[in-house]
Amino acid sequence: MSANKSAAQDLFYTVVNPATGEVVKEYPTATDQEVQDAIAAADTAYQEWRDVPIEERAKVVARIGELFAERADELAAIITTEMGKPLSQSKGEAEFCTDIFNYFAAEGPTLAADQEIKSFGGGKAIIQKRPVGALLGIMPWNYPYYQVARFAAPNLMLGNTIVLKHAEACATSALAIQQLMEDAGLPKGAYVNIFANHDQVADIIADPRIQGVSLTGSERAGAKVAEIAGRNLKKVVLELGGSDPYVILDSDDVAQAAADAWEVRIENTGQACNSNKRIIVMEDIYDEFVRELTKLASGLTPGDPMEEKEGTFAPMSSRKAAEGLAAQLQDAVDKGATVHAGGKLHDGAGAYFEPTVLTGITKEMRAYAEELFGPIAVVYKVSSDEEALALANDSVYGLGGAVFSTDTERARKLAEKLETGMTNVNAASAESADMPFGGVKRSGYGRELGPLGMDEFVNKRLLYVAD
Repeated sequence: MSANKSAAQDLFYTVVNPATGEVVKEYPTATDQEVQDAIAAADTAYQEWRDVPIEERAKVVARIGELFAERADELAAIITTEMGKPLSQSKGEAEFCTDIFNYFAAEGPTLAADQEIKSFGGGKAIIQKRPVGALLGIMPWNYPYYQVARFAAPNLMLGNTIVLKHAEACATSALAIQQLMEDAGLPKGAYVNIFANHDQVADIIADPRIQGVSLTGSERAGAKVAEIAGRNLKKVVLELGGSDPYVILDSDDVAQAAADAWEVRIENTGQACNSNKRIIVMEDIYDEFVRELTKLASGLTPGDPMEEKEGTFAPMSSRKAAEGLAAQLQDAVDKGATVHAGGKLHDGAGAYFEPTVLTGITKEMRAYAEELFGPIAVVYKVSSDEEALALANDSVYGLGGAVFSTDTERARKLAEKLETGMTNVNAASAESADMPFGGVKRSGYGRELGPLGMDEFVNKRLLYVAD
């Protein structure tokens, strides 16, 4: 790509329909003055919003949740067009946002309540949870509403305000969220969408009016944001990549185990950070498991994500993403891996990559260490619980993991040793509004959702009253 072309692309947030490759709309990138205006608006709104009683803030946050439910159909159509998510999943995502805003509206006053602690020197000591100011959120394209909700809901409850920089591909949904926030009754500036470019993002982080930044995205983006934030002494929450292990120690219904694993893997066309990207199966059921998985992946054809006809699959988010996944797969095949089903990047401008079953991955292949962010189910064979654990932990990532067995204690014993931020027994995940989400190692740090979601961008102030 030439420098001139790259510069031209930076002038717009371009929405491209991944099913067709057609440009839907272009939105001009913000001017430097618009960026300054956004920061000023968020800072000014903070002076007002922080002083609104939390019970009153809760009413607005609850109304935001109601609007996500009321507008679920129109919101769903937007992101299906923007990034190819099957329409029913898009609607489910919008409705999940209702759960998140409702949770924090209901639980927020309790979670943010003063907490008296023991004072051994006399007097009364109280930990108070107070807002810190305007925050920057940098959000990804794979869950355009949900990712925003889990950052915005707890922080709006706390009294913080938000400047939101969404993914370039999701400009239309970004504006829909902005409108929804305003319609719910947030003060002007309490939530400000901004179509900033990378240089402007750096300036926003450095601005003294911004008190913290939350990013969900790639490991590379997280490292850059953390570096800028560190230079400017700003707190960061990072939710980055994942290569989650999904360990099946035994099963009394292998076909069902394969169906369950497949459903998890192809949700959002395999583009979920905490998807089961490494399926680790005990050798006595491995062959049958792979056969069943192969049946599920075979014979699928490209389909319109707006229609979701049986036997079809949706596009990935972009042609570029699909081509990148194809390169990772080709590297594995060239070095001896086996494709049991799928594996083809379809011709044309669309982003259709066939759902794939892949085995025979070795450490020499990119697929062993890299995240496969798309519809490829990688299956490993192991012969003992110890081997399964060693393989599960042999990753630079540490987002989530799951262990399955008919013997719950056996599964829990292994799950307890996973080096992850979230570990699950006989469940793919525990993803709900009340469950904290986040990872360790190169999957990032900090937590969102649940009671920990209100514990990040907060001034845990000590109030001490002497006798």
